[in-house]
Amino acid sequence: MLTLGLVLVALGALLHVWIFVLESLLWTAPVARRTFGGTPEQARATAEMAWNQGFYNLFLAVVAGVGVALVATGDRSAGVALVLAGAGSMVLAGVVLVARTPSRLRSGLTQAALPALGLVALAVALLG
Repeated sequence: MLTLGLVLVALGALLHVWIFVLESLLWTAPVARRTFGGTPEQARATAEMAWNQGFYNLFLAVVAGVGVALVATGDRSAGVALVLAGAGSMVLAGVVLVARTPSRLRSGLTQAALPALGLVALAVALLG
């Protein structure tokens, strides 16, 4: 279960790296508009906000990824703390998105599902 949890959290972190790319590097490109919606004018008007938001997603991915690496190499205390902080924040961000905008349920589940499942598997492995 430990390995499964680490893999799921790592996949969640990779998804958040992709979200960073979309929000911070490709925000005005067609691929980001297809993913998030909006017009080219809206994308240009919100580019600064998206740039900043993308970095939040990158930082969450880095925290979770470093935590996964630490657990995998034997430093469970620091690793689990970082995994909980990074993946837990990913899950809570998905909850906040859906709570604020219920029509974004799919987006909220997309960003929260992998880290949530990873945290459950880690909890079973570490507490079981």
